[in-house]
Amino acid sequence: MTPIALTIAGSDSGGGAGIQADLKTFSALGVYGASAITALTAQNTRGVQGIHDVPADFVAAQIDSVFSDLAVTAVKIGMLSQPAVIEAVAAALERHAIPRRIPVVLDPVMVATSGDRLISDDAVMLLRSRLMPLADLITPNLPEAASLLDEAPAADENGSAAQARRLVAAGAHGVLIKGGHAAGDESVDHLLTSEGLVRRFSGARHPTRNTHGTGCTLSAAVAAGLAKGLGLEAAVRAAKAYVAAAIAAADDLAIGEGHGPVHHFFAIWA
Repeated sequence: MTPIALTIAGSDSGGGAGIQADLKTFSALGVYGASAITALTAQNTRGVQGIHDVPADFVAAQIDSVFSDLAVTAVKIGMLSQPAVIEAVAAALERHAIPRRIPVVLDPVMVATSGDRLISDDAVMLLRSRLMPLADLITPNLPEAASLLDEAPAADENGSAAQARRLVAAGAHGVLIKGGHAAGDESVDHLLTSEGLVRRFSGARHPTRNTHGTGCTLSAAVAAGLAKGLGLEAAVRAAKAYVAAAIAAADDLAIGEGHGPVHHFFAIWA
């Protein structure tokens, strides 16, 4: 049976993040990708010039269409900028993914690599209260984790681990807090689940400005692993290895004048 992952996210016209990054990641990892677009962005490596939200009922229609025909084996959720869209996605998950025990990965996208904000303030808490409890894993970076908790960003590794515990206590089934925004020679991520799994992942930082789409790519890679039947820890470990290699190869590309994308097809392109 062909593994199929559905990404529910925004479109990046520059091709480095969002739906485009997700579909590239799925393809690179041997998973068929389907999509439901939640917003259109006018975006390139230098920033976000505009956002056009897709009506909530049409977001739901896209999801229903995919599930009515395709045997989806994992769902990845990215940019959800408006409360009505969050509610529509949550209701769609309750119709389709939750009854079938299809794993769901939620990347609470709030700010682009360029620094442009991608979600309204009133949507953040709805994301936490309505959607977070439906996901098997959420993958916030340090600022996103702080925003979900209405706290200041963690100042060190201990603070990051503590925020992961508080997110689990707040209703998350699994949390992978990404340490890419922290200082130091190593990037440290913490994986915690409500079942008691605790894992620390560390890796050397690669000096490059070409990190556009890193968060989207990681969460999509985790979803790809789950779509292929991997357990959560194995899917996270494989996803981190893939993203580390994609970042290391990012400078082999010459895309745009700002923060370029990671190299999703480093293992395929000559």
